Amino acid sequence: MEPDPAEQLDAEVELLRRVAQGDRRGFEELYDRFSGVLFSTASRVLNNQEAAEDVLQDVFVQIWEKAPLYDPARGKPLTWAITLTRNKAIDRLRATVRRNRLSEDMQRESQTQNQFDDRSSFDAASTGDTNKLVHEAMQKLSKDQREAIELAFFSSLTQPEIAERLNEPLGTVKARIRRGMMRLRDLLRPQL
Repeated sequence: MEPDPAEQLDAEVELLRRVAQGDRRGFEELYDRFSGVLFSTASRVLNNQEAAEDVLQDVFVQIWEKAPLYDPARGKPLTWAITLTRNKAIDRLRATVRRNRLSEDMQRESQTQNQFDDRSSFDAASTGDTNKLVHEAMQKLSKDQREAIELAFFSSLTQPEIAERLNEPLGTVKARIRRGMMRLRDLLRPQL
């Protein structure tokens, strides 16, 4: 006999309500009910079992933390959980692509450096001067802008990961990075 969809929905909403109240047993039941579908969702996006397992773990931590924010009027619990999973998997994929691109760029630069190891002292001095100018310009940014830019470019975090780490809204993080980059451009343009 097929389970009644309305009863199934009510049971899922009740499980999320229990999770929101810190009920570990309810969380275990929710995990048993959703983990297969969520793992499959992450696997389809990432095409990598290990990465999908990591995303699944991150999503269930997120569900545990965000269960009190769930609103049944905005959608079914499973749809909400799938959306969290898909977004987390896409963020992971983007971060991986960005890290790979950075690694390739660094490798190309290293090869170029090896070709020009005998460059003139003028070239060496100008590179050092450029690094110094960038460092000085970074120090002129606000602490919040500098921190967001450093996490984005030096730690290769995605904007949602930065927002989570800083416990700030995503829009705030995006604005800090955008304004900081515009300020850097304005500070460096006359000098470079």
